[in-house]
Amino acid sequence: MQESQLLKVKDIIKVTNGTLLQGKEEEVCENFSRDTRTLRAGDIYLGIKGETVNGGIYWEEALNKGAKGVIIQEIEIPEKERIKYPGKIMIQVKDVVEAIGKIAKYKRSLYPIPCIAITGSVGKTSTKDMVASVMSQKYNTLKTQGNYNNQIGMPLTILALKEEEAAVIEMGMNHLGEISYLTDIAKPDVVVITNIGTAHIGILGSRENILKAKMEILEGLNPNGTVVINQDNDLLQKWYKENKSKYNVITYGIEQESDYMAKEIESYEDRSEYLLYRRGKKIAKMIVPVGGNHFVQNSLCAIAVGEQFHISIEEIKKGISSFELTKKRMDITTTENGITIINDCYNANLDSMKAALEYLGKIKNKRKIAVLGDMLELGNYSEKLHKKVGEIVAEQKIDRLITVGKESRYIAEEAQKKGIKKEKIKMCENNKEAVEYIKNIQKKEDVFLFKASNGMHFDEIIHNL
Repeated sequence: MQESQLLKVKDIIKVTNGTLLQGKEEEVCENFSRDTRTLRAGDIYLGIKGETVNGGIYWEEALNKGAKGVIIQEIEIPEKERIKYPGKIMIQVKDVVEAIGKIAKYKRSLYPIPCIAITGSVGKTSTKDMVASVMSQKYNTLKTQGNYNNQIGMPLTILALKEEEAAVIEMGMNHLGEISYLTDIAKPDVVVITNIGTAHIGILGSRENILKAKMEILEGLNPNGTVVINQDNDLLQKWYKENKSKYNVITYGIEQESDYMAKEIESYEDRSEYLLYRRGKKIAKMIVPVGGNHFVQNSLCAIAVGEQFHISIEEIKKGISSFELTKKRMDITTTENGITIINDCYNANLDSMKAALEYLGKIKNKRKIAVLGDMLELGNYSEKLHKKVGEIVAEQKIDRLITVGKESRYIAEEAQKKGIKKEKIKMCENNKEAVEYIKNIQKKEDVFLFKASNGMHFDEIIHNL
């Protein structure tokens, strides 16, 4: 880290308009933590005020655990208490969450490195993982960890910058205005939009509004930057036709004519192989180490991004072949008795359900069992979209269907209407009932797909199996 990239107490005070209660202005702040349970010695503790608890009340616990300092709001620390912690930094701000964003924006300004920002209704995390793996073949690359993609998590990712030469940042949202806030902090050089689906449609009201929310990402784009979009998505394709003269746009796809295309795709349980075409010219044979066409699309995106930064096709191949998925995204394991578990239960919407079920449907010579739970935040669209999932279950000829939750009963009902026999369907009210049923019917060599919104806590089912 260069001297010019050091973040000091005086910088934090300036950008947040905070008050330094104690500590030296020239002290360097390298690491930040919002949780005293995982805080490490030398961290700056961020006392975030939540709906029920002000995290600032744990300032003493943080300092006793070795925190270098604390940033708090609405917490009075009397001088007689401060003197117990000589040399420790104490900063009072109006709003800690707001302060985190301002500090992150300032730190980003210290790093003249390429930043790739990724958003979309589905596929953000797996695309981020693959793009980061490709970028890391040439650059020391920072990437979003886990689901740190919101107004707190994304700035914390930026604050983790040290010696990195590139950053791959995931941006999520529930409402209009959220990505606008994030992109202003990250100032990306390349933005990726994976697709526009139905996630959060119950909040935003329409796919068109979801498109509007996702496209806020362009507000922070470097004026000479690049937009990378999935041409197979209907709304993105329409956006491209209307805006291709305004931006430097690169497209990728399987079905629609695109700059980067996958042809002659061969799908296997553990991988996909295809011929890569760039602007109509055959370039190379590619191997993606995970099955499913959605990962083929992710790889096309990673190739498009990688070539923007002059990464060779051989290096890109290596990056794609060695990428690792964030846990709970198509996390595939095999138990001691030969049962395959596909854990894709971090979140769920129609598009990700379709992709996961299509992957399950391609598996041969094994009994395919889908354990599906409610998709949340769909509002008035819930019944319609759950029924659509039921149609897909039938189309993919899934051998057994287990549903958990009130809304997922529509999946079961529609699957039966479309041809899945009643005796092959089990509707469970809760996770405990699902565990008991699965234990009774599971056989050696079965393949189980677990897919639901995170709020359904499907990890409980997998853990108890």
